[in-house]
Amino acid sequence: MNDFSPDMFYGLIQTYGLPLLWAVVIFILGRIVARTISNTVAKAMIKAKVEETLVKFTKNMLFVAMMVFVVIAAISKMGVETTSFAAVIAAAGLAVGLSLQGTLSNFAAGVLLIIFRPFKVGDFIDAGGVAGIVEEIQIFSTQMRSGDNKQIIVPNGQIMGSTITNFSAKPTRRVDLVIGVSYGDDLQKVRSVLENILSKDERILPEPAPTIGVLALGESSVDFAVRPWVNSSDYWPVFFDLQETIKVRFDSEGISIPFPQRDLHIVSNPDNAAAA
Repeated sequence: MNDFSPDMFYGLIQTYGLPLLWAVVIFILGRIVARTISNTVAKAMIKAKVEETLVKFTKNMLFVAMMVFVVIAAISKMGVETTSFAAVIAAAGLAVGLSLQGTLSNFAAGVLLIIFRPFKVGDFIDAGGVAGIVEEIQIFSTQMRSGDNKQIIVPNGQIMGSTITNFSAKPTRRVDLVIGVSYGDDLQKVRSVLENILSKDERILPEPAPTIGVLALGESSVDFAVRPWVNSSDYWPVFFDLQETIKVRFDSEGISIPFPQRDLHIVSNPDNAAAA
């Protein structure tokens, strides 16, 4: 067995030590560059007032993607063949992508929700077949609270794939009521009473002016459309209070609110009566 000589040591250093050193340098510098770029992108997104959740996710994903290239470059510097290695990574990425189609769809939908902001936290919306108050918008799902205080988690893909109705987007809303009165009532008196009720409610906005008009001549009633405008926060209180106020006021004014009814006429057959 040959003794270990200085020439052999220097040969090993030249063969393995220098490539290893360069690999370490590439890894360290690459990591610094990757961190700097990801931080710069994150600061730019924050300056553009992008949602914090998307900023953090983008920053981490960008850093991980760049570090993959840095590791491959470092391994390549050590003399390791990286072509097959890159092919394996690509194949694995394809397999993961196919198995996570639904998740990726929810992620893409979450990004779109955060960028375009069709609603925000605190809004009352109807989306994805669910109605509730938005509590949190995450990358893959949106957390909502129903009217009876149940927590609802809806996939973002389901929300983006459906019509989104945002009841809180506008500062004002119109209350739509249909009030039926008897055919025997004085329609001018009914209109006057309704106008008086609306004028006394301070929550009803003067502009746009409330609409009061005959909507339909029903089977058993004359239907009035009563449509005042209110602040969005006052919608439900006004909706409930108006109906109660109208009923009480109509009772005091002698105005009837009819209910569906049918008249039954019995006609006897003389021939059948004689036979009996």
